[in-house]
Amino acid sequence: MRKVEVPSGYPPEEGRYLRGNDYSPVAVVIILMHPYDNIPPGIETLVRTGVESGAALSGTLQTENIGIEKIICNVVANPNIRYLVLAGPESPGHLTGESFIALFQNGIDQRKRIVGTKAPTPYLFNIPAEDVERFRKQVKLVNLLNEGHPDMVRQAVWSCYQEEPTQFRAYILYDPGAYPGKAVCRKITWRVTRPQAEPKDEQERRQVQKLQDIMTLVKKRVEERKKREPREE
Repeated sequence: MRKVEVPSGYPPEEGRYLRGNDYSPVAVVIILMHPYDNIPPGIETLVRTGVESGAALSGTLQTENIGIEKIICNVVANPNIRYLVLAGPESPGHLTGESFIALFQNGIDQRKRIVGTKAPTPYLFNIPAEDVERFRKQVKLVNLLNEGHPDMVRQAVWSCYQEEPTQFRAYILYDPGAYPGKAVCRKITWRVTRPQAEPKDEQERRQVQKLQDIMTLVKKRVEERKKREPREE
């Protein structure tokens, strides 16, 4: 079975996750709908269970945009990761789990919006579209959204690293070895730090551009007026 060493600088993005066995074929993502300073013990237990059961990475996901971008960056940097176990209760505000599932099913459109989700701001502005597609090709989703028993997470992780095909619920899981493509180890560009403030469609984008053009014209006229005004001696 082919395994590869992870590149220097892996994992490229910081976050609330634990690092386990770099050669493991599975990562665990637990949805988090609480503030970072008030994480329930049950969520922390699920994260620890993931890494203690043999996951390469195990952590929380809070938002449907930058949070997902960080996961993509860290996963494509390790070709050994071939599965992603998603668990924990859905976030009613962000619909983070729904967005994550939709990403696997549908990808993103030309505006870098995750297709097929009702989440408020499911935009992946800060990473290349090719990294998103690489992520979708490299890993398979094991969807346990709205579930959260440690034994369930433990069994899912165990099934992913078996040498022989193993049935876990509706999934047939086994370790296929490292993805054939090279590791993609790069950080987020951080072009957009507030996705919720970005235009959501072409009409809104045109309105924003019109406002920016007006502000540029006003600034130019103010500067020209200052040049024409006589200077005090």
